[in-house]
Amino acid sequence: MDRRKFIKLAGTGAVATAAVAVGCSTKKETHSEGVALGEVPVDKMSYRENLHGDKVSLLGYGCMRFPTIDGESGREQDQELDQNAINELVDYAIAHGVNLFDTAPPYCKGRSEHAVGIALSRHKRSEYFVSTKLSNFAPSTWSREESIKMFHNSMKELQVDYLDYYMLHSIGGTRRDANGNEISSMDTLKRRFFENGMLDFLCEEREKGRIHNLGFSYHGDIEAFDYLLRLQDEGKYHWDHVLIQHNYVDWNHSKLLNERNTNSSYLYGELEKRNIPVFVMEPLLGGQLVNLNDHAVSLLKERDPQASVASWAFRFAGNQPRVLTVLSGMTYMEHLQDNIRTYSPHKPLSDDELKLLEEIADVYANFKTVPCTDCKYCMPCPYGINIPAVFAHYNKCLNEGNVMNDIGTDSDEKRAFRRSRRAFLVGYDRAVPSFRQADHCIGCNHCVSECPQGINIPEQMQRINDYVETLKQSLE
Repeated sequence: MDRRKFIKLAGTGAVATAAVAVGCSTKKETHSEGVALGEVPVDKMSYRENLHGDKVSLLGYGCMRFPTIDGESGREQDQELDQNAINELVDYAIAHGVNLFDTAPPYCKGRSEHAVGIALSRHKRSEYFVSTKLSNFAPSTWSREESIKMFHNSMKELQVDYLDYYMLHSIGGTRRDANGNEISSMDTLKRRFFENGMLDFLCEEREKGRIHNLGFSYHGDIEAFDYLLRLQDEGKYHWDHVLIQHNYVDWNHSKLLNERNTNSSYLYGELEKRNIPVFVMEPLLGGQLVNLNDHAVSLLKERDPQASVASWAFRFAGNQPRVLTVLSGMTYMEHLQDNIRTYSPHKPLSDDELKLLEEIADVYANFKTVPCTDCKYCMPCPYGINIPAVFAHYNKCLNEGNVMNDIGTDSDEKRAFRRSRRAFLVGYDRAVPSFRQADHCIGCNHCVSECPQGINIPEQMQRINDYVETLKQSLE
């Protein structure tokens, strides 16, 4: 779909008035937008059964973005987690039927597992399932000794003597050796888990009962995903679950967002064929499916005025029957409450509703946002660029209609688009200090191998900077 067709679909009035009035606003939203209010059910949570008959809540608590004492999301090194707030969130989640909590050694700059352990240790072990990962990303942790040390440390931090779910973390991504040379995804996979004997070790731990379910999380190269499933087909290993990125845009349009990506319809289909339960991450595509353009929001609100925008994405994420749990990083209580409403109980999407989401996804994917999920694995940039913030501002302005290729021929349209361009530039300077903007990228590629989404970050930085320069010249 070309850009002018999208403008026609979205409505010129919305672009020229509501979107421009917002002006690519950069005000940080510390509370949920479009969250429907109402009763939060206590005993209506939907559950799915795993391969062993355990009933797992369809809503899983993702523990990557815990609150800090200053009220922000705990992603930065100098932010202290608010353990009291975390305890309150965990208590509320368990009281309302959520029983799976997913973390990993790197989450919250290495503090998530410890915080989860404190919060969950206050409950009976039978009340929850805990999931974590072997995050041996750095070559210094690829040895058998260091990887086993990481495994045991996770149990120590979580204060448990067995792990309900354990995963090989982020297979399919590339890494760099000590000399800075990029290692292919398949070589990285083999060095992290095969050559050091770690996968065999973890299978032994599963046999001993210290791991109840063994799986992997997938990011990136489809060759690695297919390889691990082929090992199961050959009877060498078996997987109890697999974590994939899945939402109504990634279902059929992931490759449009990034050529390296694979549609989640393929990933899910391969797992369904093998009866492997599916964990879902990024049901909101890094929050982007909450901040839809005005037209998409109006379509959803017309269909169900009381439902939050986020709830549509969560309903889709749980719509496929082999999905065991949908992970959501819920920093604030209202996010948790809204998601509990959505899954208490889960209401399957009708054919008409699925068609509507597919139409929205088609427009979204062809509107060329940057598929950044704000995971911050690319940070820090050696040259000080705030990579996620640059992408976030660009994506936000796209969704508001403030990024255009041309200004049309109608005089009103020209004035509206001129205001949109000025709004983009003003918002850019407010959102990202000038010394941290895209024009400081030198293309060192340090960030590329760290990005789970496979974004060619220097290329995107150049594209955004070229666009900024074009806007500046057009306003002279």
